[in-house]
Amino acid sequence: MPDIVLLPYKFRPAGYMLILAGLVLATLYIWFDFRLTLPVFAAISAFYETKFFTVIHTNVADEFVLLSLLSGLAVIAFTREKNETAGIDRLRLRAFFRSSVLNTLFLIFTILLVFGSGFLGLLVFNLFSFLLFYVIFFRISLMIHRRERLTQQTEPDQTIQLP
Repeated sequence: MPDIVLLPYKFRPAGYMLILAGLVLATLYIWFDFRLTLPVFAAISAFYETKFFTVIHTNVADEFVLLSLLSGLAVIAFTREKNETAGIDRLRLRAFFRSSVLNTLFLIFTILLVFGSGFLGLLVFNLFSFLLFYVIFFRISLMIHRRERLTQQTEPDQTIQLP
């Protein structure tokens, strides 16, 4: 099986900084009504009237929040471990599968049980929920894997030697 192409380990702190910046911006945006109005190119703009391929002036604070959270999670998810071993690819695959199942169930329950603006809010959360679930599942399985390897190395040999 070919190796998975991943970013070098040194990129991980940048991912955490992007997530931290996204959380700070989200706090400012939600609780303090932070606004950053800039002219931006829009492929489609549908506020008062629908326009295509135009420049509009809009608040881009929410886009910065989502971009920093999404890119930070992506960097963390797709960065090598400091000591990458052969078994870690299997852990990555399991985490990918589990996050796919959980994210699909999350979407199904959202469609069935949430309506109106709450539904749109959860769809926005869904933009980065897959990567969030993946990082959580992978980190937990990696922690369990390392703990098992450590206990296997520190346990005394249980074999009985006969004279």
